[in-house]
Amino acid sequence: METTSGGRDRPRGAGRPTQEQARARQLELLDTALDLFLERGYEQTTIELIAARVHMAKRTVYARYTDKAALFLAAVRRAIDAQAVPREVLESLDNGDLAETLEAVARLRIDQAMTPNGRRLHRILALENVRFPEIFTLSTTLNTGPVVAFVAEVLDRAAAAGQISTTDTDLAARAFMSMVVGTQVRSIEAGRAPSTGQLEQRVLFMVRLLLDGLRPR
Repeated sequence: METTSGGRDRPRGAGRPTQEQARARQLELLDTALDLFLERGYEQTTIELIAARVHMAKRTVYARYTDKAALFLAAVRRAIDAQAVPREVLESLDNGDLAETLEAVARLRIDQAMTPNGRRLHRILALENVRFPEIFTLSTTLNTGPVVAFVAEVLDRAAAAGQISTTDTDLAARAFMSMVVGTQVRSIEAGRAPSTGQLEQRVLFMVRLLLDGLRPR
């Protein structure tokens, strides 16, 4: 549906919208809402403003979300879901070689962090995690947590095979992923986006640093 100058919904085409069209409008609403929350901040963004930007009647928005907080949380959840890596994708990166597997995971997460969605998710988490602590928990559960768990499993197998020393693999995986993603995000935010060559250099260095630290002694 679109909104006329009088604020009335009007069909985007002949007849009722299909399920696919309704779904597309729903996603458009969530994407637009997140963009506005980033542009103006949570306090300055209103349902009215979002509805106007997406050409949707306020009553249509309120029919889907009870208030601004509900819409905000839904918009952030969509961004988090888009960053989540399916388990089968992670497993496909494991070729049996410890260093190469870690490098593949690092490249995947860096690529994700540098997408528009990855960058705006990082920003909204940084801006609003105090007001909405649940978004950080949700991101950890659905986005970063499964990747950390996968890396920890890879390290567990390596420790069992004697390739690395026995250690707290969960802590090691968290530290590794923080280095991998955090360094690149900070560079981008500072206006110094790394080149492809620099990214590859950093991936190899961070994997080497991790494995050197875990080498049996």
